Amino acid sequence: MSIETLAEEYERGQQFFLLKDYIGAARILAEVVAAAPDNTAARLLLARAYYHSAQLGRAEAELRLILEQNPCEEYAYLLLGRTLERQSRQSDAAPYLRLHAAMTGAA
Repeated sequence: MSIETLAEEYERGQQFFLLKDYIGAARILAEVVAAAPDNTAARLLLARAYYHSAQLGRAEAELRLILEQNPCEEYAYLLLGRTLERQSRQSDAAPYLRLHAAMTGAA
């Protein structure tokens, strides 16, 4: 996929996400991420699409990859914490939520 095509597909994935077609967004964004695995923005939007479509295992996997590649990505800590909470894994979620709070000053 060319850079232009990737950008167009990312924008298309964003549109599906904004229209709340999270499964459609995830389908498009998964291809973008496969072609550009270091694209944090695409991977984060993919994780959000997975989260909103209740594909929590996939969301968790994407978020862990994001944090492995970019440990300063504060929103990924929040979303990973929320993803783990939705799986009734509060004790697993707590450290990520604390890190997010420490990074952002949120209470």
